[in-house]
Amino acid sequence: MTSGTFCLDGETFEVDNNVWVVGDDTECVVIDAPHSVEDILAVVGERRVKAIVCTHAHDDHVRVAPALREAVNNGAGAPILLHPDDRPLWELTHTQYLWDVDLADGQTLEVGGTTLRVLHTPGHAPGAVCLYAPDLGCVFTGDTLFNGGPGATGRSFSDRPTLEASIRARLFDLPGDTVVHTGHGEDTTIAAERERLGA
Repeated sequence: MTSGTFCLDGETFEVDNNVWVVGDDTECVVIDAPHSVEDILAVVGERRVKAIVCTHAHDDHVRVAPALREAVNNGAGAPILLHPDDRPLWELTHTQYLWDVDLADGQTLEVGGTTLRVLHTPGHAPGAVCLYAPDLGCVFTGDTLFNGGPGATGRSFSDRPTLEASIRARLFDLPGDTVVHTGHGEDTTIAAERERLGA
């Protein structure tokens, strides 16, 4: 977990973000790059970073992505991956740099013997994605689904009906015991959140 601010629509909030690092002893991917390059590098250690995968482009998930890209792998760098529908949000934070590789629904990422499947789940943000790791029995949901229900809407580029439809269509068909690793706060399970939403 790392702490900083979230800024959108002229408001700023203090937030704690979860950063997930998935891999084995030699290689990994970093899921989201919020506030501190140093905090993330401390978890990565000596491992090779294959990619920096952004669940969406709110500034509290991508703020240090370009700096992290340059810092990992002894300065050799690693690509930033983002769904292209989030370009308007990305450009609110980064006007000089783009990400490197577009994420697409159904795409798979291989790291350390684990497969991450990209699930496009718009609503909280137009290009929001979740990363499903069936081998690990978990899904990394960013701000799409939390312990307690769907992520926030009501701000620019977000839409509550779209978000709930994404969750029902893309996440609630996963096994009920799938652990949900969120962008903020505690873990939950698909079954627990299905029950909350009456799905």
